[in-house]
Amino acid sequence: MKEIMAVIRMNMMNQTKQALTAAGVSAFFAQDAQGRGKGLVNPALLEGAGQGVEEAAALLGEKGRLFPKRVLTVVVDDPDVDAVVAAITQVNQTGRPGDGKIFVMPVGDAARVRTAETGLKAIE
Repeated sequence: MKEIMAVIRMNMMNQTKQALTAAGVSAFFAQDAQGRGKGLVNPALLEGAGQGVEEAAALLGEKGRLFPKRVLTVVVDDPDVDAVVAAITQVNQTGRPGDGKIFVMPVGDAARVRTAETGLKAIE
């Protein structure tokens, strides 16, 4: 099993839900989040702020604001990972910075509380 965590733009949520449904994913979690990519902040500002330079910290406050995002979490069987990642990528890819990120992590086990089923049965 794998956990797929996708950080996407807020306004792409409905299209992403439709794409996940079409890919056979019926259950997932969604959370509101805020963040920014590394390309939106000048590295010299980060270094200066880290060294305590007040001007750099002030500029970082202006340029380094956080943007609203949505974080989706899906747990799927290993053979389904590529299809789910492709579905999320296809609907969210605009070619502009801020399209998001997808992380794929191993899941050791899962348990359904209601029935005590474990493993793949718990996520099906």
